[in-house]
Amino acid sequence: MKHLITFLVACLLLGPASCSGPHSRESQPNILFILVDDLGWADLGCYGSSYHETPHIDRLAGESMRFTSAYAACPVCSPTRASIMTGKYPARTGITDWIPGRQAHAGPQPCDKLIPRDFKLEMDLEEVTIAEALREAGYRTFFAGKWHLGEDSTYWPENQGFEINKGGWGTGWPQGGYFSPYENPRLEDGPAGEHLTDRLTDEAIRFMEGHLEASGEKPFFLFLSFYAVHTPLQGKPELIRKYEHKLEETGMDSVEMETTEREWIHHAPPRGRFVERTRQGHPVYASMIETLDANIGRLMAAIEEFYLKQNTVIIFMSDNGGLATAEGSPTSNLPLRAGKGWLYEGGIREPMLIRWPGSGSEGKICEVPVISNDFYPTILEMAGLQLIPGQHRDGISLVPLLRGQGKPDARTLFWHYPHYSNQGGKPGAAVRSGDFKLIEFFEDDTVELYDLSADPGEKNDLSSEIPEKAEEMLELLHRWQHEVGAKGMHPNPDFDQ
Repeated sequence: MKHLITFLVACLLLGPASCSGPHSRESQPNILFILVDDLGWADLGCYGSSYHETPHIDRLAGESMRFTSAYAACPVCSPTRASIMTGKYPARTGITDWIPGRQAHAGPQPCDKLIPRDFKLEMDLEEVTIAEALREAGYRTFFAGKWHLGEDSTYWPENQGFEINKGGWGTGWPQGGYFSPYENPRLEDGPAGEHLTDRLTDEAIRFMEGHLEASGEKPFFLFLSFYAVHTPLQGKPELIRKYEHKLEETGMDSVEMETTEREWIHHAPPRGRFVERTRQGHPVYASMIETLDANIGRLMAAIEEFYLKQNTVIIFMSDNGGLATAEGSPTSNLPLRAGKGWLYEGGIREPMLIRWPGSGSEGKICEVPVISNDFYPTILEMAGLQLIPGQHRDGISLVPLLRGQGKPDARTLFWHYPHYSNQGGKPGAAVRSGDFKLIEFFEDDTVELYDLSADPGEKNDLSSEIPEKAEEMLELLHRWQHEVGAKGMHPNPDFDQ
């Protein structure tokens, strides 16, 4: 049935030629999609970091449209990854937490007032992914890195539209760490000491080179999904020493960079050490970012060496906010509030770059709110392909923005996260309409309202000052939740007040 669906999609995408003869691909660009894990909005030099060193990504930003209000569809990884592949909100795909979620490991805690309902533990094979759509349109498709959209191999990249899979499987972190051996059933071990971020880049470059030799007339879709900078926090020793010295040379080693003086920490469950980082300065994390940056440089150099630059789109994005409140709290997302696992801006606002040569978007900054659902229709339009009715229904094409053809009509963005996060975040939902953002907290049915244009750090809750605006936005949120079939939560019968 799925093969029949994708055949019909090909006919729709390409028109009659796709079912009766060759299709002209002269104008179809290659697509290199780079997805980073847990990279925070403020982690790059081009987004304001002064401690992390990212010259190659900063150069990419200078050749790209840089988005300042780009959002992940969820504050944790798997749901956002599914949104990129399907063009749908997590509440619609049914994947609303990282797979398999905290409850699979720890179960409901006595301090949890609510119990999450079951959610999907894989991306349905019935979904026509962006990889399948492009492959049916004649693209070569390649995946490397983190997948995390199903624990069973039935749901891994090779069964979701990718011809080649290097390293994508069920787990969401490098099980063997960042140095070989990797303990990854889809990635052979390298020589002792080989670094995983380097290796995944090697695989991507080898694919591009081999692709040109074997079928250079076809475009390719290369999805490079780095495991970095997810925990475990492991870096190259020489780079760790470099950033330790940087702390000493700047006097930052004597500056307080963490705090436990947060109201939420005082009421946090005793299942982990919650510490909120208030300043960037973690040498191991910085070393991981520099290794990531160096490999972005290698990719850009390879694209130039292979004469692919003028016909290759590069998309760069993170899957959720930086880890700022738990699990080592290696980064700070300030001026944004909180981080991974939270519905505040630090958990969902991401660094995002799109380099599309010849589009006129080079070096421009875009403040229009966009979301990870938008990639699917954007890539289809870049490739000159028709949109697919019923798929990517929660995204819009960003092509007009990139071409300077005006802003899209005013739109509303939504989040639904009915789970307790490992990072201290509470279950809730959120909506952004214009400059206003409302967060609904499920435990006590309270809301917070912020004007992001004046208060991007979400310090001043306006819900009591302009209750009519809060009520209007809450109604918008509830209407959307009903439309997409968003699941609520159950009371915890063992809740210990």
